[in-house]
Amino acid sequence: MTAEAAAIRAIGKSGEIRAVGLVSSAHFVSHFHLMVVPPLFALLTKRWGVDFVHMGLALTVYAIVSVAAQMPMGYMADRFGSRKLLIGALFLGGASLASIGIVDRYYWLLVASGLSGIAGAVYHPADYAILSARVTPTRIGRAFSVHTFAGMLGNALAPLTMLALVPRLGIPGALIMAGLIGPLVALPLIWAPAIEGHTLADVEPSGRHSESKPRDRVTVFTPAILGMMVFFIVLSLSSSGLTNFSVPALMHGYGLPFATANLALTVYLTATALGVLSGGFVADLTRRHGEVAAIGFTINAMLILQIALFGLGPGLVVLVMGFAGFLSGIIQPSRDMLVRAAAPAGAIGRAFGVVTIGFSIGGTFGPMLFGWILDRGAAHWIFGVSVVFMLLTVVVALIGDRQMAGRRAARPAASG
Repeated sequence: MTAEAAAIRAIGKSGEIRAVGLVSSAHFVSHFHLMVVPPLFALLTKRWGVDFVHMGLALTVYAIVSVAAQMPMGYMADRFGSRKLLIGALFLGGASLASIGIVDRYYWLLVASGLSGIAGAVYHPADYAILSARVTPTRIGRAFSVHTFAGMLGNALAPLTMLALVPRLGIPGALIMAGLIGPLVALPLIWAPAIEGHTLADVEPSGRHSESKPRDRVTVFTPAILGMMVFFIVLSLSSSGLTNFSVPALMHGYGLPFATANLALTVYLTATALGVLSGGFVADLTRRHGEVAAIGFTINAMLILQIALFGLGPGLVVLVMGFAGFLSGIIQPSRDMLVRAAAPAGAIGRAFGVVTIGFSIGGTFGPMLFGWILDRGAAHWIFGVSVVFMLLTVVVALIGDRQMAGRRAARPAASG
């Protein structure tokens, strides 16, 4: 048994559950905050007198800042530990969201988006570093699924929460209330120093590691990690239109009312969260994670294509969005397992920091693209372009799965 495995075993199952619960709560908040503003785009364009490209620019600012901050945050998670970073991210993200309601000006939305981008860059490297250090390998797929489920649940509840709060508190009051969730969830993390993941300082300079270069100098820019970053780029682009612009697209392109369009998005995101839980068991049962992603996105593309081509009625739109969300969720734990398998030893935080840059790159171009599509009155293409990116995701997933299979086959030969 390795020292790392012995340390995880010493933590015990109750310690694992506590770590998963606290980290997943932080992940819930990160996704909740990310999805508070997009469902309000149709209302905010009228309130501030801007178009959808301007609203997309705010998401692009968030993504650019996240790209710049991902690698530093991944390094800090490996070097100094993740818990303090999570606490700071929860306070910063909550304050930046609440400030949009306080200032209530478009220019401040851009400033707040940049601050949120700094906070958002923390979660994936910090969360996965803690989980990898605190959860038994035989249960890590399910731990990742619970973590991702919490994030998807945050996505799902944000539009529903705004739908409930805006009529009662107005847009500024609803944004302030949504921002306060961050500091509240940070409090249990302040009182739980024991959930900290392993840091580079924990690695003893002895044994075989003393004969090789230190872990903080091990490169994470390997072909496997860079391939995963490309996968995350097309994955981000395939989901960006649905999560950020499906509400205005359904309203302007298909004549659905605000409540029905929000319901379709909420069902999509809720079903995604439920799919993630199922995907955790799939991830622990198979090593062909790329094939799981490819099959899920192929069927997903066929479903979303029905909305793009035929529109469908309100009931069918909600149903199709639900099925598509469930399939989207199933592949996400397998996605995380692919990254974990490709990460060099002692560099989980940095590896997730690198591949998550792919999400941010996709988030840089996606919002502007889909905002431009809406401003041209081509709401149907929000779904059509999403289908194109889903099919690209299938191709990249299959290539990555083939490469992973080749490496698995080469290992026994090398060891023999």
